Amino acid sequence: MRSFDAERAATLTDEELMVASVAQPELFVTFYDRHARGLLAFFARRTYDGQAAADLTAETFAQAFAGRAGFKNPGPGSAAGWLYTIARRQLNRFIKRQSVESRWRSSLGIALHPVPSDAIERAEELIDSAEVRRQVAGALGRLNMDLRQAVVERVVNGRSYAEAARLTGCSEQLLRKRVSRGLKILADDLEILREDHDRGL
Repeated sequence: MRSFDAERAATLTDEELMVASVAQPELFVTFYDRHARGLLAFFARRTYDGQAAADLTAETFAQAFAGRAGFKNPGPGSAAGWLYTIARRQLNRFIKRQSVESRWRSSLGIALHPVPSDAIERAEELIDSAEVRRQVAGALGRLNMDLRQAVVERVVNGRSYAEAARLTGCSEQLLRKRVSRGLKILADDLEILREDHDRGL
């Protein structure tokens, strides 16, 4: 096995890195470095939770690393597209369960550590931009009252499901369904969440 050559790795495309990393796992680090910031922003803008965004980023890369031998290279951009396909699946699971899967990190022996406060603050800075606030406010306004109240109390105000259910006058089970439905509509509605925008980060 050849030793790691950082200069050579920097000249490889994402697709070449992914294919070559099967024999040289260290090359995956370069792929990670290229996409970690964008993927963190992708999750931060959807979860409004810095720690969850960091955990989802780690789990997505762990799954990509574990499954890299199955990557097929149909052409330029396919590696990033493959990564974000994994990311969207992780996000969907998170929205449904309100918890981050850790199967791939655990199988690779990756320890779970709290995210440093400055990293969480950086993720939250992305959420706090004026453009994000404008689009989120508009999208929230287009939700019906029940869904909007559920999302605002649970996600925006950060209340527990039990407390949010009490304040909105519904059962906790119904509140969970409303939050899940509301977040899905927001994800479909918000222009800032479109894939083309993410790739432009």
